[in-house]
Amino acid sequence: MTRLSSYFLPTLKEAPADAEALSHKLLVRAGMIRQVGSGLWTYLPAGWRAHRKAEQIIREELDAIGGQEMLMPVLQPAELWKTSGRYVSPEVFKLQDRKGAEFVLAMTHEETVTFHVAREIRSYRDLPLALYHIQTKERDEPRPRAGILRTREFIMKDAYTFDRDRAGLDAAYENLAAAYDRIFDRAGLEWYKVESDVGMMGGVGAHEYMAPSEAGENDVALSSSGYAANVEVASATPQPVDLPEPLAAPEPVDTPGATTIEAVAGMLGVPEGALIKALPMIVGDDRPLLVLVRGDHRLNELKLRNHLKADVRAAQPEEVRDSFGTHAGFIGPVGAKVEVLADEALRGLHGLVTGANEPDKHLRGVEPGRDFQPEWADVRNVEAGDTDPSGAEIRIEPAIEIGNIFKLGTRYSEPLGATYLDENGTEQLIWMGSYGIGPARILAAAVEQFADEAGISWPRSLAPFDVELVTLGKEGEEARTVADSLYAELRAKGLDTLYDDRSSSAGEKFADAELLGAPLRLTVGKRGIESGEVEAQVRRGRERRSLPLEGAGEAAAELWRELP
Repeated sequence: MTRLSSYFLPTLKEAPADAEALSHKLLVRAGMIRQVGSGLWTYLPAGWRAHRKAEQIIREELDAIGGQEMLMPVLQPAELWKTSGRYVSPEVFKLQDRKGAEFVLAMTHEETVTFHVAREIRSYRDLPLALYHIQTKERDEPRPRAGILRTREFIMKDAYTFDRDRAGLDAAYENLAAAYDRIFDRAGLEWYKVESDVGMMGGVGAHEYMAPSEAGENDVALSSSGYAANVEVASATPQPVDLPEPLAAPEPVDTPGATTIEAVAGMLGVPEGALIKALPMIVGDDRPLLVLVRGDHRLNELKLRNHLKADVRAAQPEEVRDSFGTHAGFIGPVGAKVEVLADEALRGLHGLVTGANEPDKHLRGVEPGRDFQPEWADVRNVEAGDTDPSGAEIRIEPAIEIGNIFKLGTRYSEPLGATYLDENGTEQLIWMGSYGIGPARILAAAVEQFADEAGISWPRSLAPFDVELVTLGKEGEEARTVADSLYAELRAKGLDTLYDDRSSSAGEKFADAELLGAPLRLTVGKRGIESGEVEAQVRRGRERRSLPLEGAGEAAAELWRELP
């Protein structure tokens, strides 16, 4: 029985002062979540119902392709993470028990599942295998924000596939990707799959599933041709730039006090794209490297790290002076005393302007490849207006990451000893895939995409309640008796129904119903009974209809089945 008079649903008229994301505001206001501490959230009954709806969709689709559900512990021996090399991550919570033994609180479970498979799988006959679990994760998130979008504790579905070789992994990857497509379609979301970076997970390939939203922390490059990639890894043809006439050799020009791209471009009357932006970086602990991008472009440090296969950071002022031997603001590649790496967008350009490596001076007429010899790499951010390989223009949209899939290859099976014997009795490494979905992110994305000024508007598949029934009658009145009967009828039809039987005003009941966002609201009042009708309001679009009082339960069930 779910009667609002006894249901724990503490709604609020105002959102928390620190809430910025719409999902953060509305999930708190609707009484679905409450904060315990920074990045730590409790799901109240209605919120947990929605979370379980998302989990169930995931379970059904993974079970349908042969996934086997299990459950692994959050607390894990640190040795597993040391063996894989991930123990050093600053995001891993580390602790000791009373005997001094070291443990971690897992944020993913690659180490543990590989530990089990390494001890149980013996033969090629045991493969392929697909395992998954839905479990709490812990991450020492430095900047928790946006309610349940970026937290320190969260629930994830992790799936893992185990195959004999790369071909088997590729097939498993496509199988899981198809299941993911169905999961997000069933969740009612707008979404797209994009190329992404493997990050700390490692491996040989990865994609992310993104739900477009202004609250998203990821920028995605998209085009009308179907190109889709996280900006972290996206590549594109840059927009052309009007360049000055080429010169036979670089010429110095005075630029007093002009230490920024904007200032130099304005002083010399050239577009910012005609400048070389020179960025002094430190690779690893002490290797100086001068990185060049076009003046109107931005460095993508993830691409740079991946290219160098090393950590990299911006040089400090004293390092610029000591290692680069020049002055910040006037640094350039011509005559540089350190290695130079140039972005591909600079290749073939002429007449460029760059720092002259002395105060208040720049060089113009510079040509990469003629006046300096760099290493070349794609290390810039794609910008809106660039074009994809087909020539289609790229746009950049913010999005929420709702899932990710990784071709791990032998990244974990090798250090953790997960092998099998092939048909010839030869020991081979198992090829792995890893596949994650955050049910909370599905919920947040749904709120972000479909809410209106009145509150949440859940897709039917995620709504904590299918129907909210509102009675305007008091105890002993006919409207209350009719509503009680309709409540029983709706439940008999299999509809999860929240019955607002409170003695509150009609306005308060309607406001709470719209805030909570059940796909369908039914209202039983005196005037409706007199006309033999039940008022129905579809939450999305707030369309009102009248249902016949006789058989209202079946009519409501039919209407509900038509909703998105």
